Amino acid sequence: MQELLLDYLPIVIFIAIAAVIALALMIAPFVVAVNHPDKEKLSAYECGFDAFDDARMKFDVRFYLVAILFIIFDLEVAFLFPWAIALKEVGVFGFWSMMIFLGILTIGFAYEWRKGALEWD
Repeated sequence: MQELLLDYLPIVIFIAIAAVIALALMIAPFVVAVNHPDKEKLSAYECGFDAFDDARMKFDVRFYLVAILFIIFDLEVAFLFPWAIALKEVGVFGFWSMMIFLGILTIGFAYEWRKGALEWD
């Protein structure tokens, strides 16, 4: 039983060090940061404009379009890294599958570009 506990000692030490670092990083801003609140810092900021009316007011659809663009490029990056690492194992089929995937994403990007999602008047 003693040997089993000694096997887990590095994990316990690692968790303890991680907890100490996490607590230090959470406490440090309260100790180090300069606190000079003013009206601008204390104001609410949401969706690219100041909150001045009802919370259920309409806002510009471009925020949704930017979110869709983010999803397109986020998916692309999330799939490209593992694919690039395993390219030798997946072979020609994996290569052309990824090219089809990138083609579909490029079509989505071109569609948003054509619809004016990147234009901020």
